[in-house]
Amino acid sequence: MNFLPLKKSSLIEPPPFWKMVGPSIILLGLGLGIGELILWPYLTANYGLGIIWGAIAGITMQWFVNMEISRYTMVTGESVFVGLTRKFGKIIPIWFIASTVIPWMWPGITLAGARLFSAGLGWGNTEIIGVVALIVMGVILSLGPVLYGTQEKLEKILLIFGIPFILGLSWWLASKSGITALALGVIGKGETYWFLPVGVQISAFLGAIVFSGAGGNLNLGQSQNIKEKGYGMGHGSGRITSLLTGKREEISLTGKSFEMTEDNLRIFSKWWKLTNLEQGLIFWLTGIIAMLSLALLAFETIYGKSGGLSGVEFVVFEGKIIGEMTNVLLGKIFLVVLGFMLFSTQLSVLGTTGKILAENLAIIKIDKFKAVDLPKYFYSFLWAQIGLMLLVLSLGFKEPFQLVLISAVLNSWTMVIYSILVLWMNTTELHKKLRPNAWRGTVVIGVIVFFSVFGFFTMKQFFGI
Repeated sequence: MNFLPLKKSSLIEPPPFWKMVGPSIILLGLGLGIGELILWPYLTANYGLGIIWGAIAGITMQWFVNMEISRYTMVTGESVFVGLTRKFGKIIPIWFIASTVIPWMWPGITLAGARLFSAGLGWGNTEIIGVVALIVMGVILSLGPVLYGTQEKLEKILLIFGIPFILGLSWWLASKSGITALALGVIGKGETYWFLPVGVQISAFLGAIVFSGAGGNLNLGQSQNIKEKGYGMGHGSGRITSLLTGKREEISLTGKSFEMTEDNLRIFSKWWKLTNLEQGLIFWLTGIIAMLSLALLAFETIYGKSGGLSGVEFVVFEGKIIGEMTNVLLGKIFLVVLGFMLFSTQLSVLGTTGKILAENLAIIKIDKFKAVDLPKYFYSFLWAQIGLMLLVLSLGFKEPFQLVLISAVLNSWTMVIYSILVLWMNTTELHKKLRPNAWRGTVVIGVIVFFSVFGFFTMKQFFGI
């Protein structure tokens, strides 16, 4: 593959912090789905709040990995997919296409959202609502003039309206004993156990850890988002625009570098600090608050009462209990809001996976690539993914919870692989003054070990080894 070498260019000063906000809103929207809304409340409903330390650990681990993903793009102005292909060869784009399609072909998020939406409204067939929702998502992403802008605007709406409602309800119904149990759970103390209760479903716990953030290859989409937002050397690299309503932008896959002068290192240090702050406040802190609050709500309403309910039915039961504790209408609104939030997550998943697939196909065809090709690739993959999900539904895979767990286990292994590759690339290809320091490298190695160990335990439990 014939990549152009990195050209020298200027490193511009970062804008004010609030003008940088955006990429982590999309990342938060990807995270505010199955992990926050389904898996952690499910685990809390069955095992209490002593397990919630895993939510904090999961999103913290992903924050460190995401910053290493961001580091490469800020330094070079190109995505990690291009960088990894430069480093390891043409197997990389093939791997990322396969490891994106297979884990995300399961429509579990959409079906979960459709079930909650129909339960809240009191009518509607879950499968039909799911099909309609997927088609509507495709239309929204196809008609938005600039893909990145469409994702950012929709996730801002979610952040402004959905999260305050959920948090307000959670803390309104909180009791002193519940808050105490939550505080103890943060350090891993349950009612009768430390860290993990006996008999816990390891696949559900691993899935909750994976989906404490975006999960799987979706984290790599942060590289594309900060490039399109213009972080660091990503300025002027172009964005994917709609084939129907957008104005075509010149898109460059290959990046540019800057001279290692004291002034440029000072400017990069500013970018690095602001990027840590943006992701720390929006993705990490807001994500933690959301997960803890929703787990607390599940504890206060249905802990010890769910009686063996499986899948997303325990959330429907949670809405019923909220209605009994407050007002029936409020319980129904709770379910509808969660349904919309899951639909929003699925929309962002489609947008992010579509961009990942499109860029990796462009990398494979780099010798014949033209800027106009990337939007064509994206919208082809978008509708192909929707078609694949509809095919999965037609074949009878219709239980949301099981589909989610399949996706989570597959995504845990993709995270292990790309965390190794990105850390290796950053510590060998970047200038010594821009590489991750020892403690950040150690944390990422710890993440790799953590997901590997729990991945093996999941396989052991699943296959009965």
